[in-house]
Amino acid sequence: MTIKVGDTIPSVTLKHLTDNGMQEITTDEVFKGKKVVVFSVPGAFTPTCSAKHLPGFVQQAEALKAKGVDTIVCLAVNDPFVMKAWGEKNNVDNKVLMLPDGNAALTGAMGLTMDGSGYGLGTRGQRFALIAEDGKVTDLAVEEPGKFEVSSAEAVLGKL
Repeated sequence: MTIKVGDTIPSVTLKHLTDNGMQEITTDEVFKGKKVVVFSVPGAFTPTCSAKHLPGFVQQAEALKAKGVDTIVCLAVNDPFVMKAWGEKNNVDNKVLMLPDGNAALTGAMGLTMDGSGYGLGTRGQRFALIAEDGKVTDLAVEEPGKFEVSSAEAVLGKL
């Protein structure tokens, strides 16, 4: 079942690579008591994700934070090493939390996976953006396959 507005972000533990090595991070740590924007991409280093999706959120980070957003999360069903390298390549610094969902634990729990095996990608996350306040989804925009319209940084800014 797909997560919807009013639902709580599922409680899962993910691993991400920091300057202090591999660390566990829970969704409670990410969302509790905060306004969080999550944008999900089908894959790091893929064309639309690299040319538009991630760069848009990096460029609009200050504007999003000015609207009360505490944390901007880039979620992808990729491993921690790839997500760290992709973040470094795109100069995300501390603007965006690069959150790998290597086993699709969070994406699957939200019902937002897709089958990318036709492209050699296996299980991946759909392209979407959501806004959550204190762990509750207040807005969710899922892209139609192959589209990039409703999950951009500008689209999210328009909803805040």
